[in-house]
Amino acid sequence: MSGPLRLLPGDGDTLPALPRPRARTRRRPSWAEDPIDELAERLVEQVATAVHPYEVAALLESDGLTGDQISERYGRPDLFTLAGDLYARVPRHYPEPPPAPDPWRPDHLRCALRGLVFALPGLAYVLGAGLWHGRADLSGLIASALAAWAWNQGLSHRAYLRLAAEGRAAAGRTLRIGAPAGALGAAATGLAVSGPGTSAAFAAGQSCYLAAASVLLVFGRERALLLTLVPVAAGAGAVQVWQLPIALVLGLLLATVLLAVLAAAHAIRAAVGSEPTAAGTTPPLLRSLPYGLFGLAAGVLAALAGAEDPRSVVVLTLSMGFAEWLLYRYRSLALTALRESTTGRGFVLRSGRALAYCLGAYLTVLGAGALLAGTSPAALLALGALLWTALLLQAFSLAWVPAALTLATAVAEAAAPFAGIPSGPAQLIFRTAAASVLVAAACRLLGRPTPHR
Repeated sequence: MSGPLRLLPGDGDTLPALPRPRARTRRRPSWAEDPIDELAERLVEQVATAVHPYEVAALLESDGLTGDQISERYGRPDLFTLAGDLYARVPRHYPEPPPAPDPWRPDHLRCALRGLVFALPGLAYVLGAGLWHGRADLSGLIASALAAWAWNQGLSHRAYLRLAAEGRAAAGRTLRIGAPAGALGAAATGLAVSGPGTSAAFAAGQSCYLAAASVLLVFGRERALLLTLVPVAAGAGAVQVWQLPIALVLGLLLATVLLAVLAAAHAIRAAVGSEPTAAGTTPPLLRSLPYGLFGLAAGVLAALAGAEDPRSVVVLTLSMGFAEWLLYRYRSLALTALRESTTGRGFVLRSGRALAYCLGAYLTVLGAGALLAGTSPAALLALGALLWTALLLQAFSLAWVPAALTLATAVAEAAAPFAGIPSGPAQLIFRTAAASVLVAAACRLLGRPTPHR
């Protein structure tokens, strides 16, 4: 060829198109098995739980895949393309987390023990019934008991707060000062109302026992407290068969008081001498005030119920162990509802069902006890609903509403006879109204997730 080649279009013949360089990626025949399927099968658990392809890319990188392996073995240009392919091939699957331990699971034995130590002290009144005479002596015992209940409720709450915030040593120091002061104040109240005599001595022993029992309950020494009640329980059983001499009666009562005081002193000494924990913030005294007011109001309501029919107080006292068990049960059910609910309305419904179940169970047992005891169940059921719902709100540190409502109910019932309203109808009306308001408040306040966390 003698002439030059023409390279411009339209100027005659042109050069044929040069082939483009092919990618170095090796293509696999259609009949070959895709190794990406094998990779997806091997990493299916990890890929299925990923929420973004980047998580799959991080997984592949940690698995040691190199760029050459990705292009030559899997036929993909880079790591992120392979990760996206794997993410698209494997369906999403997010396993449910394992169930967390339930911190509010009721301790059946502990609740049964607490029910016994709540009920058995009433046998002291059976054993020592011959030690007081007349209205003044009885009024002194009631006044002393009300002062002790109010003080010990507030003291126990403060001790629990310091136990949680600062440890056992701080709670022990609180009880070391507060328990003797409360016993002295309650004994002085009984003496001031009834005057000197055997009734004042019984009130002093009652005050010492209630202070010691509060100490033992705060530190979880229910078994020790139960053992201190053996002399009184034995004496109350014996007095049903024989007429015991006064000296023996006094000895049995004094034995229970001394055993309780010694057990409480030992518990306080052990707590104060325990290892100190990290210093926390000392809670203010005002936080325990509504608990003390509730203790006073509950004592007044129980005394008024006993004046109308003493059998109702016996039934109410015997039901306290089951009432405490139901408080734990409600908290457990509410925590389950919080885990299972996906909407606010769903939690409200589940929480409401738990409240209805627990309150209904308590009232059923209380009504059965009233029928067995032969007392009218209406006023007792209203009182039980009021006290149990108040205790439930207090368990969530919602204390002022139940304290104020219970105290107002106690004042209204005490003032009803002076207004010419019979005690029986007044108790039924005021307790039912207060219980209805308190249940509505519980549904509203506990129907939010915040108090349950």
